[in-house]
Amino acid sequence: MIIKEVEEKTGLSRSNIRFYEKEKLIAPDRNVNNGYREYSEQDVEKIKKIAFLRTLNISIEEIRKILVQEIGLYEIISNQIKILDIQIEELQLAKAICSKMLQSDNNINNLKVEQYADNIDDYWNKYHKVFKLDSISFICMWGGFITWGLITALCLIVAAFIYSILPEQIPIQWSEGKVMSSVAKKFIFAYPLSCIIIRFILKPFIRRWLQINVFDSESITNYITNFMCFVALSVEIFTILFIAGILEHVTIILFIDTAIFMGILFWSLSKKGDRI
Repeated sequence: MIIKEVEEKTGLSRSNIRFYEKEKLIAPDRNVNNGYREYSEQDVEKIKKIAFLRTLNISIEEIRKILVQEIGLYEIISNQIKILDIQIEELQLAKAICSKMLQSDNNINNLKVEQYADNIDDYWNKYHKVFKLDSISFICMWGGFITWGLITALCLIVAAFIYSILPEQIPIQWSEGKVMSSVAKKFIFAYPLSCIIIRFILKPFIRRWLQINVFDSESITNYITNFMCFVALSVEIFTILFIAGILEHVTIILFIDTAIFMGILFWSLSKKGDRI
């Protein structure tokens, strides 16, 4: 059956079905005549099972492990119940505090945190997950689509602006400050193109390779891919500076990029243990 029929049978949108396929949770056959996907009844049942498990807030990675029988459904559900019990307890506590606050003067100027948290240190520890998310806000910002768009646009602008004054051959490999290999100057446009490839083709493989199962793996993956684009921009600029005789060693640029990347990443991740 075609994807339109799958939409009708499952009640799910095409984008959901395509996402499950992109994540390798389903693998429909291809029609050898027209190349269209052909979904079987087994595919439809699997899609419904995946969607159902997602409504229970079970992660894609956990569902993948279930499907390949790396882990049993019983174990996943048992663990999910424990997680939900903790969440319910936290929500009930938050609701009780909100109800208590409504009985008081709910003006921010008069709010006394100690009135609602007997032991402030224990209270911060109880909500450390909230502070985890706060601590990676810079990663979320750096990994955003707008940031990627700005880097890519800058790559393209630099390439277009400098193209006419570049020599016919530009370096792409260096060693000890000397050119090892060169290509036609139109290669300068490979840098903005690489940003597109990194974001839309390489990113899913990076996410799968990392197999991060702690918190906000999507943001960290975006952060890494955007930084790869930033490196592409840096190398593009270095190429221009090398041709102009201003810089000789690309390792300087790469070292600075790596230091910035690792510094921000480790600083943000280390904050996950902070209480506030």
